[in-house]
Amino acid sequence: MTQKCITGIYIAKISGGPMSGHQSVSLKAGKGIEGDRYFSSSGRSLSSYRGIPDFEVTLVESEVIHTFNKEYGFSFHESAFRRNLITTGVRLNELEGASFKVNGIELFGVRLCEPCASLQRRLAVKILPELNGKGGLRARVLGSGIVSVNDLVTD
Repeated sequence: MTQKCITGIYIAKISGGPMSGHQSVSLKAGKGIEGDRYFSSSGRSLSSYRGIPDFEVTLVESEVIHTFNKEYGFSFHESAFRRNLITTGVRLNELEGASFKVNGIELFGVRLCEPCASLQRRLAVKILPELNGKGGLRARVLGSGIVSVNDLVTD
């Protein structure tokens, strides 16, 4: 049985900026990932997305990325999918509308994170149909703490 865990962590400091990998990040309740483009430090922001609950953190299954690359002959790095937390062994679609924890920090799955036209432009391939229903999950951060690579994802 595969362990349910975080296998990658990525943030972008500015909207459209490069995604940088991290071993750990700080999650703040109601704000998101400290240092990420959608983090809301004051409730006011330059980005129209900062502070919107379903932009606090995004997750995607590593298995989806691996299968997509294998089936379509690509070798995109997981950061190219522009999600914050990469999971292994977690069925993210099942967490839509549910609470779950990463390293004991409570999150709430707000809605599926469908692939967008921006992602398609960045990857320069037609991906929308192939990734519908598999693009990941948008989640609210309900607790605060540190999330690290290899942390467990639990109910």
